[in-house]
Amino acid sequence: MDAALRDTLLQMPKAELHMHIEGSLEPELIFALAERNKVKLEYASVEELRTAYAFKDLQSFLDIYYAGASVLLTEQDFYDMTRAYLQRAHADNVRHTELFFDPQTHTERGVAFGTVVNGIDRALQDARKEWGLSGALIMCFLRHLSEEEAFATLEQALPYRDKFVGVGLDSSERGHPPEKFARVFARCKELGLRLVAHAGEEGPPDYIRTALDLLKVERIDHGVRCLEDAELTARLARDRVPLTVCPLSNIKLRVFDKVADHNLLKLLDAGLVVTVNSDDPAYFGGYVNDNFLQMFEALPLGREHAYQMARNSFSASFLDAAEKQKYLDEVDAFFGQ
Repeated sequence: MDAALRDTLLQMPKAELHMHIEGSLEPELIFALAERNKVKLEYASVEELRTAYAFKDLQSFLDIYYAGASVLLTEQDFYDMTRAYLQRAHADNVRHTELFFDPQTHTERGVAFGTVVNGIDRALQDARKEWGLSGALIMCFLRHLSEEEAFATLEQALPYRDKFVGVGLDSSERGHPPEKFARVFARCKELGLRLVAHAGEEGPPDYIRTALDLLKVERIDHGVRCLEDAELTARLARDRVPLTVCPLSNIKLRVFDKVADHNLLKLLDAGLVVTVNSDDPAYFGGYVNDNFLQMFEALPLGREHAYQMARNSFSASFLDAAEKQKYLDEVDAFFGQ
């Protein structure tokens, strides 16, 4: 990659739409919070914990992910974790971010819903004031748990309705099809929440179709397996359904063997609205700019692809029309220089 393209990727304004805030918890912060909260970890050191980040599939990652989240107990913990991510996002020229959070990971451990959402929200408010970095929260239901538990989480969330814009569906995809959550998503739609779901990463392309048809989602998180189904791919392109693709995550979780095998360029060539995101950056080897750099290094991607994906990141966001246009104008001005 030439220096000019590298600088473009690093400096271009961008939005990040697929980032699990608990997945930004770096080993150093895990140990600091464990010490602060007197939580005993299974790992003797930061290095030993980092060495454990060798995953063979999604479940092997989730096991460590949930262990890491065990150190989050107070509102200040959630604030510190979120602020650390937002600082990195700001350095990567992220202008807007839509963060996933998993309340069930914490409420199951006896942490109050308000403790979780208030800490994250406070960090988002500070980032807007300090850096002009706008943000929104998307509450995810854990798909390995029941729909009844998702309904219970929704009830807990309603007093904090002003602090999140939408709901999503994450955790282990295999064996947990989207239709398992059709009723709770219908209720969320009635409440005016924006709807997204993880589909077509480890699960089959049909999970993408079901997420669209039964859950009525507006964005597909991951979605890289759509290319196995030509009819579905054509539909996603025709209906301009955004895919929030997470390249380094796909490599780390063995969806693709190596960066050069990733189908990012094929997705773009198929006319899909592709965005690049970091998913769980502390675990998968890089924040959003790392994802861009490694993809552009390995694949024949150029400036025009960078421009397209920067624009996609804002057009696919849940910002209102005026804010969206402001950021799109910023992208156009940057690439027009």
